[in-house]
Amino acid sequence: MARRKASENGAAAPADSAADEVPKTAGARTEPREVIKVNNANLTELKHALDDALKRILGRPDQFKTIHQHTDVRLALGWAGVFVASGTALYGYKTEFEKSKPIVWFGVVLYIILTSVQTLYAYFIEGSIVYVGKRKTFAKRIETERITVESRTRPSTPTSPPKYEISLSYVRSSNSGKSLLHKGKVNDVRGYNAFFDEDGVLDQDIFEEWIRASVDKATGENN
Repeated sequence: MARRKASENGAAAPADSAADEVPKTAGARTEPREVIKVNNANLTELKHALDDALKRILGRPDQFKTIHQHTDVRLALGWAGVFVASGTALYGYKTEFEKSKPIVWFGVVLYIILTSVQTLYAYFIEGSIVYVGKRKTFAKRIETERITVESRTRPSTPTSPPKYEISLSYVRSSNSGKSLLHKGKVNDVRGYNAFFDEDGVLDQDIFEEWIRASVDKATGENN
C-alpha cells in the first residue's frame, strides 16, 4: 500500500525522476502548505484526509462557494434532539413523577423521532456526498454552476490496493435554472497509494492535479 514516491498513476518512481515535478494548473497554489500525515493502514483516516483536501481545493475563493445544507440540516436536527432531551429531563426532575409522565413520554417520543430523521437524512439524502458548491459568472447573461461530489472507498483485492473513488455531477444553467447549458458527470478512481507515501504523508500537489482534471472533465473545459 505504501509507496516510495507518488506519481500520478500510483506507480513508484525514483526520487530524482521527472515524475516528481508536478505541473501546476491555472489557479493552483504554490505557497508552502501544512503537511498532512495519517496512518496509512487506516482506510477511514485515508478517506477523511482526501475528503478534507477535496473540500479545501473546491472551496477556495477562485473556485466554488461551499453549500453547507446537509451539515446545517444534521446540526439542526441534532441540536433539536439535545434541547428536547434536556428540557424533558429538567421537567421530569422538577415535576412530580405521575404529573410529569405525559410530557416526559412526549419528549421521549419526539427525541426518538428527531434522531431517527437525522439518521435517515444522513443515509438516504446526504449519502456519500462530501462536497456541494456553486458559483455565478457574468458574461452576456448570468450563469450558475453547481457541482456535487461523492466519494467512497473501494476495498483492496488480491491484485489491487484499496482505492479512492469520486463521482462528480456538474450543472451549468441560466435564467434561474430554467435553461440548461451544460451537464456533466465524471467517475474516477485512484489507489490511495497514488497519493500517500510509505509514511502516510499526502502528496497534495498530485491529489490537487487529479481533482482539477476531474472537474475539467465534468465542466467540459478540457474538450
